[in-house]
Amino acid sequence: MRKDEIIPRDYGNLLDRVAAIFTQARVKAIRDINLMQVVAYYEIGREIVEYEQAGKRRAGYGEELIVKLAEDMTGRFGRGFSERNLRNMRALYLAFPIRQTLSAESESQVADPANFTPSLSWSHYCELLKVDEPLARSFYEKECSQNNWSVRELKRQINAMLFERLALSKDSRAVMRMAREGQIVEQPEDAIKDPYILEFLNLKEETAYTENQLEQALIDKLQSFLLELGKGFSFVARQKRITIANRHYYIDLVFYNRLLRCFVLIDLKRGEFDHADAGQMNFYLNYYRENEKQTDENDPIGLILCAGKDDLFARYVLGGLTNKVFASKYKLALPSEKELRQKLGDIRS
Repeated sequence: MRKDEIIPRDYGNLLDRVAAIFTQARVKAIRDINLMQVVAYYEIGREIVEYEQAGKRRAGYGEELIVKLAEDMTGRFGRGFSERNLRNMRALYLAFPIRQTLSAESESQVADPANFTPSLSWSHYCELLKVDEPLARSFYEKECSQNNWSVRELKRQINAMLFERLALSKDSRAVMRMAREGQIVEQPEDAIKDPYILEFLNLKEETAYTENQLEQALIDKLQSFLLELGKGFSFVARQKRITIANRHYYIDLVFYNRLLRCFVLIDLKRGEFDHADAGQMNFYLNYYRENEKQTDENDPIGLILCAGKDDLFARYVLGGLTNKVFASKYKLALPSEKELRQKLGDIRS
């Protein structure tokens, strides 16, 4: 076609479709290569473990093997075969022998490479290998795959003890299911955490901040807050005004959860949870149930996010309300290692 010829009007659509096909193919190719790399590393890990087992009678045999193999593989293929990487390959084989067969009766099965079908990149698996608890590791792998978490987000969720926070409110059977399938949101209780970790706001516990400043910080980091809220949440409104008897009232934050098919109203409290907070939220929910809820939707639920809460007091205050109201603490820093060990002990006991 000569430059002076007129290009058809629909040519742009053709160009977009062709470009989309190529882009999708390229993305798939990159993903397939990444998955093939993980499978190859898994197989290398198997070879290392089996070779070690054959020579285990020699003291320090495994460490000698890793050092020698790293040196020779790097000389032959270049980068990617450091001692650390080879140890991770070995750990991958040992850590994922029971994929898709995790159950209370079979927590230690013999590894079968044919059953290992990775869904994440090697960098993701390197982070997962840092999780010692098999149930937690399985949960994070499933959640990461389902929600397309970046390596950075995976690391944050692990550090924020997402699995432990969700597991504490469940029995052993529900924890096993969560480890196999990821977070399951079927009823309001499934979507609520306690506490919520808001370290991404970069606020300090000792800093004198107001509820308005907390709200603004959450809006400024809305994407991070949505990730912390969990599955199915989308933002609807901030300072939602409702008018009753010529009086205006304002709800701090309104979200919608597509899995629960209901509105979720959030009230932010800088101090301790109080019975007046529950009454106010119940009032908001009554209005939303009658004026905002569609006929094919479920009743709205309320979440009071507070800096402090006495669990026994909250149970008495929230019990018997006409609406589903939850009170959860928020923390502005990631849990300490001591807290992590304590939570893990609670789950295992």
